[in-house]
Amino acid sequence: MIITGIIPARYGSTRFPGKPLAYIAGKPMIQRVYEQASKSKLLNDVVVATDDIRIMNCVLDFGGRVILTDKNHKTGTDRICEVIKYVKTDIVVNIQGDEPFLNPVVIDTAVKPLIADRKLNVSTVAVEMKNDFENPNKVKVVFDINHNALYFSRSVIPSDFRNAQRVKYYKHLGLYAYRTKYLEKYSKLTPTLLELAESLEQNRMIENGEKIKIVITKLDSLSVDTPEDIKRILKILKTRGIRI
Repeated sequence: MIITGIIPARYGSTRFPGKPLAYIAGKPMIQRVYEQASKSKLLNDVVVATDDIRIMNCVLDFGGRVILTDKNHKTGTDRICEVIKYVKTDIVVNIQGDEPFLNPVVIDTAVKPLIADRKLNVSTVAVEMKNDFENPNKVKVVFDINHNALYFSRSVIPSDFRNAQRVKYYKHLGLYAYRTKYLEKYSKLTPTLLELAESLEQNRMIENGEKIKIVITKLDSLSVDTPEDIKRILKILKTRGIRI
């Protein structure tokens, strides 16, 4: 079984243009993501999928593998779907290009359900939230007793309007493991109402009846959305005693 990590890396970010090339403690962010992904015990290969020659050259400079893709893709998943036409693999892991200190254990955590259950097509990871529930940039997920996703939302779910205080809230970490054959099928599905309403493409899978296995981790990720986030992350790592 071949398992490949693919990192979509788009140059034109609205809030942070050129984000993959932003330097973090002496290295471009895309290099840090690539190096972290390469530490996974289950990945056989790591590939950057980019729309920009500058990012491609950066990856080549640090010795990484990269494929230049169409500039017109609307999502990272669309970009990955182009790449799997050229890369032979059984399982694809969609790795976010803006998490420079992603713990490689999280990658392996996402992949293991697909290794254990041949009938499963998609798995992903979530972490329990302790605060910041109202933040729409932190995607929430609810799941059934078998840990299959019921819904993803930018709103607070569940609402707990009776204030029972017995529910837990989970943040979805945007890292997915897919069987390649299912990803090819998914790419042909029409965007759905709930997907468009939330701007969360994983809802398209649920609306079309696909099970998404949710694995709980305690290893939260630190994502970069703005230039200010880089300073924030470096400060957090320093307080944790982590040297980079």
